[in-house]
Amino acid sequence: MVKVRKLHERRGWAWSLAVAIVKPTLLTTTKHEWIDGDKIPAEGGCVIAMNHVSHIDPLTLAWLVYEHGRLIQYLTKDALFEVPVLKYIVRDARMIPVSRLTTDAAKAFEAACVSVRDGGCVGVYPEGTITKDPTGWPMRGKTGAARIALETGCPVIPIGQWGAQEILPPYSAKPHLFPRKTARYKVGDPVDLSDLAGKPLTNDVLHEATDRIMDAITALVAELRGEEPPAERFDPRSAGVREIGNPDKDEHGKKKGHA
Repeated sequence: MVKVRKLHERRGWAWSLAVAIVKPTLLTTTKHEWIDGDKIPAEGGCVIAMNHVSHIDPLTLAWLVYEHGRLIQYLTKDALFEVPVLKYIVRDARMIPVSRLTTDAAKAFEAACVSVRDGGCVGVYPEGTITKDPTGWPMRGKTGAARIALETGCPVIPIGQWGAQEILPPYSAKPHLFPRKTARYKVGDPVDLSDLAGKPLTNDVLHEATDRIMDAITALVAELRGEEPPAERFDPRSAGVREIGNPDKDEHGKKKGHA
């Protein structure tokens, strides 16, 4: 039995199905270590911000948050809301559709703010994709988590993780399940954005808030790894690395160099 804190939210059939299938699978194929999970708010709107190292992250983070009494909501590609069967699951689980690379992306931000104001727990990977840092450290963050937090006044809870990339390597579809690997998670204190509250959401303000969020996440990852992070955070744009999806594919999912 892993449950740390009792769930007080309505779970719904989609979450019940996920718990019945995903939880036993993770328990039998992976090991985990959760540190300071009680820092996840037991109630009230919040943003959970974590570094991204593997495609398995949404499952392992949802499990961590669930066992601490919350149901996480992700910003999810709108295409999933049109897939037969799956569309009913993501809707019942109250995921938030986002249209990437379109002006409709703003609607996802608005929906996330509504959810937080209603007491929801919204999960965000500030990097926007699995880190492209050659050694796996958190890279430059995007401003979504900061924007939601400053718009709503909700706390941002940073989480550092390390080890999930050994279970499912980045951009791989083949998990390494045996021998079982350990994924470690450390939850931090809310990021202090109090001095930025109430200010116009200018680029300078948003980037300052984002840097603080990424600094907090990176410090947690450093504790888990027992190493010092790079002095300068990896910036895929300046390094000429694509930030969307698989680095071997374009933004439409096609292999580079192919029509």
